[in-house]
Amino acid sequence: MQQSALRLFQDQGYDATGTAQIAADAGVSEVTLFRHFPTKASLLLDDPFDPRIAAAVRDRPRSEAALTAVVEAVRATWQTLDPDTVEQLRTRLRLVASTPSLRAAARGDDTPTIDALTSALRARDVEDAEARVVATAVVAGLGAALLAWSRTEASSLDAAVGRALDAMGGR
Repeated sequence: MQQSALRLFQDQGYDATGTAQIAADAGVSEVTLFRHFPTKASLLLDDPFDPRIAAAVRDRPRSEAALTAVVEAVRATWQTLDPDTVEQLRTRLRLVASTPSLRAAARGDDTPTIDALTSALRARDVEDAEARVVATAVVAGLGAALLAWSRTEASSLDAAVGRALDAMGGR
């Protein structure tokens, strides 16, 4: 479903593509589409990386500071992505960056990621306020870096994410 949506959004534009058309292209009913993706925007904004990053945070050494644990967990997770996933991510982010309605939806879509990171930090006995501040800061910084990366072919994902994480981690 996401592949159909991504292709149609690229070909026709996000706003010109309807959910019925996406469902038909994917060979499913519109009801099935909405069972998996509650909104049209979620077809692009649904983040499969949250559970992996949260698990990586929980697995970091307990002696690490909260910010270091999240930064290093994000870095480790992004380094495991295969080239096809990286290219699909770049395409998705380019659509978000170039579509005002998607940019607005993306800004409001950070809550699940922030909650997942906060929960992972709380599992490490990090105080709730600190956990939420760290999670929010990393998500905001990473989001800005990813959107900037998506607009260019010049840098690799690892380099773009690495620079953002280095800045957040004080390197």
